[in-house]
Amino acid sequence: MKGPFIASASERLAVVATLSTFEDLVKAIGGDHVKVASIASPKFDPHFIEPKPSDVLKVKRAKVFAHAGLDLELWRGPLLDAAGNREMFPGAPGELDLSQGVSLLEIPTRPLSRAAGDIHLYGNPHYWQQPDNVRTMAQAIAGKLSAVDPAHQDAYRANMREFIQRLDRKIAEWRAKLEPYRGRELVGYHREFSYLMAFAGLRMSEFLEPKPGIPPTPQHLQFIERYIAERKISAILQSSYFPRQAARAVAKRTGAKVGILCQNVRELPACSDYTAMMDYNVSQLVGVLHN
Repeated sequence: MKGPFIASASERLAVVATLSTFEDLVKAIGGDHVKVASIASPKFDPHFIEPKPSDVLKVKRAKVFAHAGLDLELWRGPLLDAAGNREMFPGAPGELDLSQGVSLLEIPTRPLSRAAGDIHLYGNPHYWQQPDNVRTMAQAIAGKLSAVDPAHQDAYRANMREFIQRLDRKIAEWRAKLEPYRGRELVGYHREFSYLMAFAGLRMSEFLEPKPGIPPTPQHLQFIERYIAERKISAILQSSYFPRQAARAVAKRTGAKVGILCQNVRELPACSDYTAMMDYNVSQLVGVLHN
């Protein structure tokens, strides 16, 4: 007997993703058999999203709910409660927690307090910026789509294999482009690119935010300027949705370049899908690192 969460073979599987990057990955694996929507606009910081009534309706009608897990989307719980679709709740058949099985960075090793800023309790949640993690995510997506829509599982598995083959070729290309700069140090705005730095073999220890989630202060920016000068750091990196005034001011006083990266698919026009986003980010890194 077909369970209540099994999709009908005659209609496309309705999937809701919290982020545009997850929407893109589900589309790549699901192909013509899925209908995917996302909640958070990539034009804004994904930590601070206010879902709309239309988003509640999307989740109410969905068969699969794909999200980052951990504590990136603190708005996720209230959204699920408002939708009332119990098949999407944590541990339910329609939930797809994409953090499962990925290698996490910056997992806290000591008790935390609000004095430390907006520290994530379970580790840095921006793990899709490490392309090796996306292999695991693609496998999880294919597994969940196959479980909920077994009529099309062969297509999902085939799409996953094709996607991973393309991804592996691009990973080799990206690593080759970044290899000449391995070991270089950069300054960030927020800790959203730790995984990209690990993938690229780059270092990032200091940020324009004095603490995560705390806007730059004049005193801290003076420290950053001294730090850049002492370490001969060539660039400051940040997502497009953060204010750029602080980075530009520090760059003007130190001679550092400012690199604007994409955290999520469609954040900028050049980042139309996951591969295009990584192509763009790698190109930006090479541009600010090349002397």
